[in-house]
Amino acid sequence: MRAIVVASGNANACAGERSERDNDRMAKAIARALDVNEDAVLTAATGVIGVPFPIERMEAKTPELVAALSEDPLPTAEALLTTDTVTKIASREIYVGGMRVRVLGLAKGSGMVHPNMATVLCFLLTDAVIGAELLDAALGPIVDETFNAVSIDGATSTNDTVLALANGLAENPEITSLEGEAGRAFSAALLAVARELAIAIARDGEGARRLVTVEVSGAATQADARLFARSVITSSLVKAALFGADPGYGRILAALGACAAERKLALEIPGCSVALQKIPVFKSGTPVAFDSDALRARLRQREVTIDVRVGAGAGSAEAFGCDLSYDYVRINADYAAVLVAPNGGPVERDKRLDTKTPELKTEVLVSALRYIDRFAGTRAVIRYGAATLSQPSLALSFAEDVRLLTAVGLSPILVQQGSSEMIVTALARAGKRALGLSGADGNLLAWPREGSPTEVSVDPDVIETLLTKGYIPVIVPELTEEAAWVTGSSGLLDVDHVAAEIAVACGAKKILFLGESPGLMSDGLLVSELSAEDLAERVVQSSIDPALVQRARAASRALSRGVDSAHFLDERIPHVVVAELFTDSGVGTMVR
Repeated sequence: MRAIVVASGNANACAGERSERDNDRMAKAIARALDVNEDAVLTAATGVIGVPFPIERMEAKTPELVAALSEDPLPTAEALLTTDTVTKIASREIYVGGMRVRVLGLAKGSGMVHPNMATVLCFLLTDAVIGAELLDAALGPIVDETFNAVSIDGATSTNDTVLALANGLAENPEITSLEGEAGRAFSAALLAVARELAIAIARDGEGARRLVTVEVSGAATQADARLFARSVITSSLVKAALFGADPGYGRILAALGACAAERKLALEIPGCSVALQKIPVFKSGTPVAFDSDALRARLRQREVTIDVRVGAGAGSAEAFGCDLSYDYVRINADYAAVLVAPNGGPVERDKRLDTKTPELKTEVLVSALRYIDRFAGTRAVIRYGAATLSQPSLALSFAEDVRLLTAVGLSPILVQQGSSEMIVTALARAGKRALGLSGADGNLLAWPREGSPTEVSVDPDVIETLLTKGYIPVIVPELTEEAAWVTGSSGLLDVDHVAAEIAVACGAKKILFLGESPGLMSDGLLVSELSAEDLAERVVQSSIDPALVQRARAASRALSRGVDSAHFLDERIPHVVVAELFTDSGVGTMVR
């Protein structure tokens, strides 16, 4: 085999007799361009089913495709995507006989994913010296443990492919057995890549808010454990409960029982135990008392683990999936409209509202009413930083978010470090009037000459004047050397604390801290929501990322003086402000 060609956006399936002919033509076109035998070209396709394949367009573009080949796997990973929101790439390195051996994996998968694989494409490439039969022997069990352990929606498809190719360029001593040291190391690397990609597929499930991992132990055999794990991960009731952070473990037990009855597996309730997020809720056939509110908070995290024990056997297995959200229905109600090829370019998701059904548009508009009611007449301070200012596209999406906030009656006050020109210009492009302010303008900021940079005082008169006139204040809290001398200030300041002081002085209900982290983390997981008391305790216990300590202290100060909520968001995500404020679950950390 010399090449793989992948079509994205059109599955080339169920389109009549021409489907097979078009597939042959696709392979032949690539073979001609590469000057290889057509039997040495492998094909794969994903996308809409039942639509004739545009083979003439693909044939015409083949020379460009071949000319664009490079060592960078990213363009290929991007081209594979349909409703996926992120690329999926993984790699590992090992040494065999002193020679470095590499394994690279590219995958796609987001919906119609269920054992056996369904709409999953994965291409595993290695430079190891290993024969085809041995590579195949290694791949089969790995697919069972990884891609066949993923379920997004319980739906299978016409198209799924996992290919593994080895070219021998590592020049290592040939791997001749999977039982030897080299064989075990190679299999472990291949498994690690496949598992990482499988988890990435589960995490990126259509409409998913949470990655869900089910770990089953105590089954009679590993095969039984796999069936039990998959029964839980595929249960629509379990997935819907996780979307709502509902700790109702009865649905998990029901899924296990249904699997046992259907598959004739051994299962007795006295031998069953269930833990959610490592918190026991059912043990040895008996409910366990737990703090429901605390567990709900942990179930709102981005990653959820369900541990199940089904008996005293030695069989264990895991399965990967996600919750079931409203967005899954929205995406699949309009799947053909979601995938577009703008301007003759690659297939991508079309997120525009005007491509959706009238029912969906109506639902979006009506659901916006409660946010309009919630925000009308209130103020919010938004502190953002270098990432927003470094990319014009991020600055523009941020400006569009600000425009939406003003449209629903909220008055945003922006605080940043560095020149305000880019954001003021972006806001103007978005149709909003904005004015940049320094700390010296209108004696806006001052603090003691010998004091701390967090001991800043705010005179909000100039901000109030701008808000009254319909302007958006864009505050750069820096003083010139002359202004610092006149006001008796040092000229140094902490932008997070300035934002907090402005929020208090202007009576803001919310303060948003945008930076280059997803939010507040705990044990590698994003904390979706916590109280002001919890935040203060984390600061005292030094359990916060050191880079966020000053920001956390500023948030605590604002919350203790009348601000209702503080939000920690990743400014590298387009429209992160709207995603946080206009959705129930949000995308960062909210502190009440």
